[in-house]
Amino acid sequence: MEKVYLLFTDTGTLFTRIIKLYTKRVYNHASIAFDSDFMEVYSFGRKYPNNPFIGGFVKEDLRNELFLRSRGAIYSFWATQEEIVRMKTIINAIEANHEKYKYNLTGLITYVFNKPLHRKYAYFCSQFVAHVLKEGANVDLPKPISLISPYDLQCLSHLQLEYEGPLYYLLRDQLDEFCH
Repeated sequence: MEKVYLLFTDTGTLFTRIIKLYTKRVYNHASIAFDSDFMEVYSFGRKYPNNPFIGGFVKEDLRNELFLRSRGAIYSFWATQEEIVRMKTIINAIEANHEKYKYNLTGLITYVFNKPLHRKYAYFCSQFVAHVLKEGANVDLPKPISLISPYDLQCLSHLQLEYEGPLYYLLRDQLDEFCH
């Protein structure tokens, strides 16, 4: 058994603040990671940190300015080696074909109206994480993946809170090592 990590963040960007107005939740972005130093963090979001209009599959760098000034909550759960292989296989297939995948802005709109919408090559962040968890680790979800929010993921019963606070403090020891 190995730990898998779910990261929930509040980046404070305009897009995040707009989503927060609707959700009334602290964290409105979800990612999945397979290592405790968070070098392998995957999600759907901005392809370029300073451009909110171009999105899709991303391997996130928590050491960039956007995340270093963000708050976050890290949760973990135990997964078998087989589940981890299946989850990574799903992510690797998406990464290998990343040019086909888009950010599911339409899905966010249908989410507001509680209408499930499956688009073959489009995800928003929590929809992507939910897909990986459901298909890779057989996680039971409370609703269709296209209606899963970051908060829904946070509420999964088998998650253990590992850290909550500024991401800079979570990563500062690694950053100190990197800079010296």
